[in-house]
Amino acid sequence: MNAPEKISGLQASQQRVGSGNAPQLPQPPVFKTVEQERLHRKQRLAGVFRLFSRFGFDEGVAGHVTARDPEFPDTFWVNPYGMHFSQINVSSLIRVDHHGDVIEGDHPVNAAAFAIHSAIHAARPDVIAAAHTHSIYGRAFAALDQPLAMINQDVCAFYQDHALYTDYGGVVIDADEGARLTKALGNYKAAILSNHGLLTVADSVDAAAWWYIAMERCCQVQLLAQAAAAGKPLKLVSTESAEQVFSLVGNSFAGWFQFQPLWDRILKEQPDFLN
Repeated sequence: MNAPEKISGLQASQQRVGSGNAPQLPQPPVFKTVEQERLHRKQRLAGVFRLFSRFGFDEGVAGHVTARDPEFPDTFWVNPYGMHFSQINVSSLIRVDHHGDVIEGDHPVNAAAFAIHSAIHAARPDVIAAAHTHSIYGRAFAALDQPLAMINQDVCAFYQDHALYTDYGGVVIDADEGARLTKALGNYKAAILSNHGLLTVADSVDAAAWWYIAMERCCQVQLLAQAAAAGKPLKLVSTESAEQVFSLVGNSFAGWFQFQPLWDRILKEQPDFLN
């Protein structure tokens, strides 16, 4: 089961506010059974697809988000191939093993989803969830073939914690390509896939989704800033400041916590995804 994480920079910063008697930040849940944990991950996963659809991250049949099964960790839950993000609910998710076989569910699996996510889940036992879609600003930024610049506070969540994968070889449909991508990702929580898009991973579905949303927005902001600068250099955050910000908002708890308002929103607006 999931154990509470050591106190993070974000939580520690809250302790400086008030007299110390203020309500504490919510914490990631701890489960008594694998059945409870499985349902939680699937519910979160279905909610993420609804949110991603609202944000316009869907593009035809491209894009996939996965969650490792807590009982059978060599398998993962993923969206059915060909189903629009806005139509996905808990019961439509499928469980796939590392051979690409559908263990649970009545829908096919996206070959690219299998090639990418099976390699990541196999190489990174710390990864519970991974997200990759063909979002607009991520794709645009990926054409620049460069990492994010530390130009504001928000992007510092990715300070020295995202990779650049430059070896684009077409649609990822074979294990070798997935392995190369995973090697480039290393121990980071995110990657920019040149000529392709974005990828994020985390130890919870919530955090993986938040990192994806945040990274997409960071790409958007940098593209806007570069266009406005018209060739002039952008002002960068100092190394000291970037390190301080990262210590507060770049950890896994911060990713989980920042997703919670979005979860509350989609749960209120589209509760049918729990079906």
